Amino acid sequence: MRVIPLCVVLGGWLSMPAFAADAEDWMQRLAAAEKKQSYLGTFVYERNGSFSSHAVWQFVDDQKLRERLLQLDGPPAEVSLVDGKVQCASEDLASQVRDAQSRRHQQFDPNVLSKWYDFQVIGESRVAGRPTVALAIRPKDQHRYGFELHLDRETALPLKSLLLDENGQLLERFQFTHFSPDSVQLTDVQAGSACKPVSLNAERESKVPKWHSDWLPMGFQLLDSNVRPSPASDESVAWLSYGDGLARFSVFLEPLRGAVVEDARSQMGPTVAVSKRISTAGGDVMVTVVGEIPLGTAERVALSMRSGAEQASR
Repeated sequence: MRVIPLCVVLGGWLSMPAFAADAEDWMQRLAAAEKKQSYLGTFVYERNGSFSSHAVWQFVDDQKLRERLLQLDGPPAEVSLVDGKVQCASEDLASQVRDAQSRRHQQFDPNVLSKWYDFQVIGESRVAGRPTVALAIRPKDQHRYGFELHLDRETALPLKSLLLDENGQLLERFQFTHFSPDSVQLTDVQAGSACKPVSLNAERESKVPKWHSDWLPMGFQLLDSNVRPSPASDESVAWLSYGDGLARFSVFLEPLRGAVVEDARSQMGPTVAVSKRISTAGGDVMVTVVGEIPLGTAERVALSMRSGAEQASR
């Protein structure tokens, strides 16, 4: 299950003293529990003022991690995974599955994350009727957002999280309304009939994008890349995915072939999208950066993209 960022003013009912060592211990417990703990539950997700509700099952057995996520609002939509690999997805979600896979390539390692974030225990709370410990995860630079995690005292899994921007504004909320560890059965993670098999490799080409970034925020690394057909033209689009273990963003590069396209920037909840036209030896290219990073960082990444034929100009 994805660890979702959070940081919000919680009021005086958070009374636990702040001990950095305790925070490190809780982060280590979270890293250990994430892929070893079975559970089922329901949660709500909020972004940009809209809410959705979901059911989730995670079953660990014989060294395999099986997951099932079912959307409870609107048309049924679900995804089933085994050891992080998508087995099937509803039609409405199939196009999103490939991009979500890059998140699975990130290793949640508190020792590495501590280079880019500070951890602090800030109090106690109660989520879904269960006692939790609230942790603040604060970025050490302006190129990523802060998190606050409410970890279940029994399992150390996140039952609530909020994501704040650099100005302290809430961008995203994730919160369990029901959580039950160890009560899930193998039959619970079996997908429904609307979940269709998905082949992630079928849409991939053998080509590796001949692109690199001349600048990345400290801690961000290339997670995955491929070349895929453009949904809007006959051109191929290069795709590169980057992450720091918590935050991530994708870069899309499409040749313009004389097309007139304007630069653009937008933000919806935690997700920004920045498009910049850049000139290369082979012609102009539209670079689009999409991800959960500040706008200024996305713009700098977009302008730093270089083709393989160009020399990096650090």
